[in-house]
Amino acid sequence: MVKKVMVAGVFDLIHPGHLYLLWKAKEMGTVVVVVARDSTVERVKGRKPIVPEDQRLEVVSNLKPVDQAVLGHEGDLLRVVEEVKPDVILLGPNQPFNEEWLEEELNRRGLNVEVVRLKEAYRGCRFYSSSQIIEEVLARAERRFNEPTGSRP
Repeated sequence: MVKKVMVAGVFDLIHPGHLYLLWKAKEMGTVVVVVARDSTVERVKGRKPIVPEDQRLEVVSNLKPVDQAVLGHEGDLLRVVEEVKPDVILLGPNQPFNEEWLEEELNRRGLNVEVVRLKEAYRGCRFYSSSQIIEEVLARAERRFNEPTGSRP
């Protein structure tokens, strides 16, 4: 029996770290990705995503290892788990979820879902997180802004 593997995240500025996680999920079974709502990103990360949720959903839906992509729910983050009914939830190495709490909450809701944390993060390139990409863009913009105007093309 092929397992249904759920992966959830923001997926703002797709990078090799995202692809690494999705391909690891694909090795485990059919991949269902939950794309975080804009309001959830703001609440959890303290910033708006750069790419709106509908566009992030469209991009993720078209990635090769993804079999299905859905938007999460505002408020109750686990409601989508109740709807999708995955066999496994694969957490990325840096996702801020406590596995024990998550397993207890899933059991409380009558969901028999295995929670697996990917131990190793992808570090095969310089920019393997959205935060790194954002920081680099801001640094470049600041350098450009601080250049003498005569040196700009």
